[in-house]
Amino acid sequence: MTDVSHPIDLAVVGHTNTGKTSLLRTLLRDESFGEVADRPGTTRHVESAQLLAETGQAILVLRDTPGLEDAMGVLDYLDQLSPPQERHEGPDRIRLLLDSPEAAGRFEQECRVLDTVLRTDAALYVIDTRDPVLPKHRDELLLLAACGRPILPVLNFTRAPLADPAAWRDALARLGLHATVDFDTVAPALDGEGQLLDRLALMLDQHAFALQALRTDLAQQRLRRLQDATRLIAELLVDAAALRLPCSQDPTDMAAITLGLRKRTRDREQDCVHALLKRYRFSKATFPHHPLPLEGERWGMDLFNPQALRTFGIQVGKGMATGAMAGATIDVLTGGLSLGAAALLGAAIGGAWQGASQWGKRLVGRLAGNTEMTVDDPVLHLLGLRQLALVRALECRGHAAMRPIDGDLLAQMETPEPASAAEADAPQARDPDEGEAPAPEAPPEPLRRLPPDVQRLLDEARGHPGWSSIGEEPVPDARREALVGAMAQALFAAL
Repeated sequence: MTDVSHPIDLAVVGHTNTGKTSLLRTLLRDESFGEVADRPGTTRHVESAQLLAETGQAILVLRDTPGLEDAMGVLDYLDQLSPPQERHEGPDRIRLLLDSPEAAGRFEQECRVLDTVLRTDAALYVIDTRDPVLPKHRDELLLLAACGRPILPVLNFTRAPLADPAAWRDALARLGLHATVDFDTVAPALDGEGQLLDRLALMLDQHAFALQALRTDLAQQRLRRLQDATRLIAELLVDAAALRLPCSQDPTDMAAITLGLRKRTRDREQDCVHALLKRYRFSKATFPHHPLPLEGERWGMDLFNPQALRTFGIQVGKGMATGAMAGATIDVLTGGLSLGAAALLGAAIGGAWQGASQWGKRLVGRLAGNTEMTVDDPVLHLLGLRQLALVRALECRGHAAMRPIDGDLLAQMETPEPASAAEADAPQARDPDEGEAPAPEAPPEPLRRLPPDVQRLLDEARGHPGWSSIGEEPVPDARREALVGAMAQALFAAL
């Protein structure tokens, strides 16, 4: 990262309720910055924050400002203060306004904005592209242009059905503003930050090197987030694949052990969800729990529900699809448990029968008639696919999004709406349930299976019960770390 002795200072301006605070939330990756609500004039004073490189160095200072509400009145008042024959122009004319009695009165809010722009290097003019182009917007831009600072229009909510960014670009071009950037703060493009920095670099050529360095740094941060996310998923899958719970062939014992296996797996999945949210700097409210009686916690459809497997396109056998013990496999060395015996539990045992792979006390226990309960392969695939779907949703979700992510991620992946579809910080007249959710430009193909390399690594993990942190006797092992790293790479490639 280049040395920046003085961070680039940007004012974020625009009409009331166009998404200025939302833009800062998304750029800063901070859901808590400022206040976003479905009412006009939420921001009443100037707030600022720094956009940092990963080293902690401040590159940009972003200043959130109140909304402009009466630019026409300000322009009329300026004509009274400074008639054309007195030739007050540009910043001098604005300073005349700031020194007037109305700066602390009728036009206090507008003067806060103009004073901020005068003190900064450039202004980001945020536009809600769902709004029609009106004379008031022209007045606002004329007022801002008088400050003598570069203005970059930021077209917000461009992916909403009612948006008309083309009309806005045409109107801005007529005012001499040909450089614009599309940046939907609810569902930004993956390279949205980079595009914004590129436009700024064209306008602020003296800061071009610093802005390009920040662009590179942000791309590296995104890469590391993805790498960390896939490692979290790989650790979850290894914990679930290596999990083995010993039990006897008594039906009551097997039923109890199966419930325990399900709970450990669900709880471990929820831990992974929380870790992913934290890594992407979202709160738990972004993806809340959905409690079910007697079933612990789940999101979307329950992990061990056969319909959830079919929804994700995972093929299961008849026993797996109909059994009350769906998702659990009985691993037997000798004798075995027939389907007739499994019927004592109320349903068929789903999944494949597996042979022994370990010796020692496990072998002795099996010869004595004991068995081991493991998580079935289809459930492992469902675990992986659900976490990958969540990562995809977080990747295209802006920190200004207000509506929680729906638990049924796959259903959203198959519709025109992204998994991050959320209620924008828009006026109350806009009901997000009436088609206001943004649509992706090019949604990724839904994931229907894990990569073959992941299945091979899962098979290897099954043979090492000590590799499961949720098992009976976790044992640290360097080989486990190597396998987790290899699986994370395979999952990364799938994204």
